[in-house]
Amino acid sequence: MSDKVSATAMMNDSPSIVELNVGGVYYSTSLETLRNEPDSHLAKLFSDANRHKAIRDAKGKYFLDRDGVLFRYILDYLRNLKLVLPENFHEKDRLRQEAEFFQLPNLVKIINAYTSRHLHPPLPTLVASKDPQTGASTHLSPVQPASTSKPPASPPADSVSPTAEPMVNNINSSPSPISERASGFITVGYRGTFAFGRDGLADVKFRKLSRIIVCGKVSLCREVFKDTLNESRDPDRGEFDRYTSRFFLKHSFLEQAFDMLQEEGFIMVGSCGSGTNSAGEVKPGLDTEESKWQHYNEFIFERR
Repeated sequence: MSDKVSATAMMNDSPSIVELNVGGVYYSTSLETLRNEPDSHLAKLFSDANRHKAIRDAKGKYFLDRDGVLFRYILDYLRNLKLVLPENFHEKDRLRQEAEFFQLPNLVKIINAYTSRHLHPPLPTLVASKDPQTGASTHLSPVQPASTSKPPASPPADSVSPTAEPMVNNINSSPSPISERASGFITVGYRGTFAFGRDGLADVKFRKLSRIIVCGKVSLCREVFKDTLNESRDPDRGEFDRYTSRFFLKHSFLEQAFDMLQEEGFIMVGSCGSGTNSAGEVKPGLDTEESKWQHYNEFIFERR
């Protein structure tokens, strides 16, 4: 036991490796990354003069009482001095709030310029340039796309037929109908039980859900569940065109998940359940009566 404690202490005291606990989500990074923006809150917190004052959790990790899921974007920016958000990202305001807290003004500018694709045409990726002498970020420069072809010139006003329909910009176009959306499957599952009152009596109308699991294609899951989707347990975060079984929802309301699926054109095509666990061993710390009602259900939704 002492060997494990000493090994943890050596890692935390290392001049280059930093173990973080941000709102319950663990990160490992370098001291150089945290100091990449010299005037930021993190650079000041982990400076040689202030690092010993930082709060640590029970495992010796530096603790930050902030949004642990959104901190991944803060860390990505500090590593690359640019921001790449996934499609259908719906927490821009909250991310801006985190950037303001960590005193990253250039990141705030990038977030303000980063517009969702369904509202405006995509903007070029903005990169923060650094002063080679001071190391501070100076200005934002757009990354030019690979293609340099010019868009076709608009016809003169007098050459347009008076009977022709006016062209409509993508900004004002209505959302695509359900028939034009991508097809696919999403599986929603949950493990639950029922609450128990006095004398071990079960209230079967009061269910208890520990977590609602979401499995399927990443793009479909993000499209349907938006900011209610929690991706903190997914090891391959950042990739878009793939499948995962590691998403879950930030709430425990099964009907809310069903409503969101229905609004996006999904219908339920199958379901299965395990029933109740009337027999078997009871895990330590669990109520004996309540554990008998444990069950697992899955619901399969399809959009054609």
